[in-house]
Amino acid sequence: MKNPWILPAAALALGAAGGFITGKGSSSPDNAGAAASEAGQRARASQRAIDAGDENSRGAARMKNLEDAINTPGHSARIKNLLDFYSGLSPEQLAEEAKKLEGMPMSERIMASFLLFGRWAEVDPTAAMAHANTMGFAAGFVRPTILQSWASVDPENAAKYYNENPREFAMMGGPGPGGGNGASMIAAEWAKQDPQAALAWASSLPGGDKNRAMTSVIREVAMNDPKKAAEMAGSMDPAERGDAYSSIARSYGAKNFAEAETWVRSLPADEQGRAMASALEGLSQTSPDLAWTKAQAMPDGDDKNRALRNVLENLSKQNSTAALKQLSTLTPEQQERSIGPVIQNLAATDNAAALNYVQGLAQGPVRDRGIQEMIQFDRKSEPSTLIALAETITDEGDRNRTVGMAAMRWMREDETAAKNYIQSSASIPDNMKQRMLEGGGRWGGRGPRR
Repeated sequence: MKNPWILPAAALALGAAGGFITGKGSSSPDNAGAAASEAGQRARASQRAIDAGDENSRGAARMKNLEDAINTPGHSARIKNLLDFYSGLSPEQLAEEAKKLEGMPMSERIMASFLLFGRWAEVDPTAAMAHANTMGFAAGFVRPTILQSWASVDPENAAKYYNENPREFAMMGGPGPGGGNGASMIAAEWAKQDPQAALAWASSLPGGDKNRAMTSVIREVAMNDPKKAAEMAGSMDPAERGDAYSSIARSYGAKNFAEAETWVRSLPADEQGRAMASALEGLSQTSPDLAWTKAQAMPDGDDKNRALRNVLENLSKQNSTAALKQLSTLTPEQQERSIGPVIQNLAATDNAAALNYVQGLAQGPVRDRGIQEMIQFDRKSEPSTLIALAETITDEGDRNRTVGMAAMRWMREDETAAKNYIQSSASIPDNMKQRMLEGGGRWGGRGPRR
């Protein structure tokens, strides 16, 4: 069975789950136009060819109905059976199955939705998109799955639809350069099939879409051929090459750091520091000690500090003792910036060691940041220990936020003990006590500052 959309669609669906839970409503579908109709025909023809080759291997195992697939024991088996079930349906049958989603339990609805719409987008993307446009708020969490699945089999017509219906994708977005952006999704999928065509389309886009899509193409190419990606980056506007250079450098650094160094030195002077930090991030995945030595040799400044933080993050995943030792050699400013990922990784594997390390730090911003990370990532220490630790944070704003986070956890585990502690605490302001006591297991404060 070929489902090129399944992994990206799964990631999108999981990331959107929180919003999808509340997404209900309806609106009128937009007219896709002649190009969209052509797109559906082309996608269906492409999928029929795929289906013909897979039919013999799929037939025996295919589920007869949704209930059988959903009730299969084992999560992996359940996903496979859902894939088998949806793969055997016609576009018209997929449309009928989509109507059943809203009545399902939410966890099953989310899983079934990204599998159904991912499949539907392969065989009739315009119909899938039209149905999404009747889903109100929830459409915003379904469209990315449809768009990426469509682009995985027919990027040219997915791109045409995107160009002709920009308002449907105006609210898409995500972390990182181009993360979750519709143009960047199409560009990445297209680059897997035809990098030059993908780059040509990306370069024709207006405004921010152009930079995000071109960077997405170059990032995709860089994963396998950073040298070729570096050549492609030359077609970008010099003022917009920064994100592309970082993607190339990160892949280059992981594959061949000697070549990466040479390439970085060929860049404009104002781009070299950022690119070198990314190259060292790539190198640190396999050779963190060498990456650390190289990072220390960089000129002082933000690029060096970023490199040190990224190297320590990867080092802490492999050798937390070494990471703590190297962390202690940094300046206080560098330690404050770098302690976060080190404590996160240590708290997950050895919370006692992380707790002892943070408690032993001198009062100040570094210790404050370490405590905030402990509160957020330590899942084994007693809540009473963590809230007492949070109360020692020197910065008032950080202290109040972190105490609130610790109290929220304690409330969920032992509400009576948590309330007794809060009421008797001399360091928690009275107005904050009231909010914490009334909020129970909920807290409106934010996590650690980054």
